[in-house]
Amino acid sequence: MKSSILSVALFCATLTFAGQAQTPQPDYSALGREAVTELATKQFDKVFAQFDQKMAAALPAEKLAELWTQILGQAGAFQRIETTTVGTRESYHIVTVSCAFEKTELNINWSFDSEGHMAGLHFAPASEPAATEWAAPDYANASKFHEEQVTVTDGHWQLPGMLTLPNGNGPFAAVALVPGSGPEDEDETIGASKPFKDLAWGLASRGIAVLRYTKRTKQYGAASADDPKSLTVKDEYIDDARAAVALLASRHDIDAKHIFVAGHSEGGYVAPRIASGDSQIAGIVILEGNTCPIEKAVIEQLHYLANLGGPNAAQIERLIPQAEEEAQTIESQDLKRGMDVKLLGATMPASYFLDLRGYDPAAVAAKLGLPIFVVQGGRDYQVTTTDFADWQKAFAGHTNAKLKLYPALNHLLIAGTGPSSPEEYMKPGHVSGEVVDDLIAWIHEQTTGISQN
Repeated sequence: MKSSILSVALFCATLTFAGQAQTPQPDYSALGREAVTELATKQFDKVFAQFDQKMAAALPAEKLAELWTQILGQAGAFQRIETTTVGTRESYHIVTVSCAFEKTELNINWSFDSEGHMAGLHFAPASEPAATEWAAPDYANASKFHEEQVTVTDGHWQLPGMLTLPNGNGPFAAVALVPGSGPEDEDETIGASKPFKDLAWGLASRGIAVLRYTKRTKQYGAASADDPKSLTVKDEYIDDARAAVALLASRHDIDAKHIFVAGHSEGGYVAPRIASGDSQIAGIVILEGNTCPIEKAVIEQLHYLANLGGPNAAQIERLIPQAEEEAQTIESQDLKRGMDVKLLGATMPASYFLDLRGYDPAAVAAKLGLPIFVVQGGRDYQVTTTDFADWQKAFAGHTNAKLKLYPALNHLLIAGTGPSSPEEYMKPGHVSGEVVDDLIAWIHEQTTGISQN
């Protein structure tokens, strides 16, 4: 059975934001099982009624019915639900309902937002792994470090964090990890993968302290700014990252002269701005950091996903004009503070995009004069080699910058083959050991002046 026929991925843009107040969590497992039962009994309108705006636009009830008919044609008659597991991917809850059909077994994966609305649907052979527990990567040695719960404090904002410390007295060079878009937990959990935990354990196993923390939009939701209508990148990223650096600098077991910031995805995009106003930062690492504005990156992702083909390609294609119109609104000179804008169903205050207007991360980074390491995966479709070329151009002739392309890696710094897709993120994986080795070597060079290459 061809997985390309069975796959429907409606994570059209993973650059998402927290825009709703926190409410008691729904029973995601029950929601997933109920939705499968409704599919099996052909109550497509009931399933459609649970879709969020983006999902509803991409997969109308009649198209859902056609898709289910196609699935039955391949797999045979639906028989029963076997098991249900629940994991997370960025701000979404992934419910994997393993089902027996007449000819085979399939996993039906539902993606739910924090309010219980459906934001994604993915069919896959049951042989593909569902969300499972994280396991330590081979390069981590738990006997070499210990972890300490900390709180990153910025005024009245308090963010739970984890400091991973090498065993011994130190002082140790340290890295503050800055997460990507969306309300991320301290590990940047996506399904069974935890990229930030991988990095923390890998680096600390070899003598480098790592601080990771829950992002403000995960901890506080819509109340992530004193005035939610005026939320900015400064609120979401800058202030908290600098507070994390200050926490590290205050500790006797940390070498205050060698504190680095490593930002992933949008965290990499804003890392130059974080460093430009903080003299305590000794250097930055840009992990899969985009150079183009967020609204343009979303459009590029939609084009890529539509071109992947499959049963959902037409629905994704129809979202592109909507995203282009929304981008024009975001970039319009008529945009004013106090207004709201939409980006594929996510509502954000105009202040967020106004705060980024005119921001060129590559140009800002080129003026820093700090040691910089840019890491780019060759299979990343969210941040592409086009972005990498922008970083290369900005740092041409700069001896303080190291740039490396890893052909096999996706946006999560996990190795794979073939075109990357949202389905790939559902499979457990670890940050490449090569990236970990290179980060350690780069930090060692900054602290000792001795290259390990």
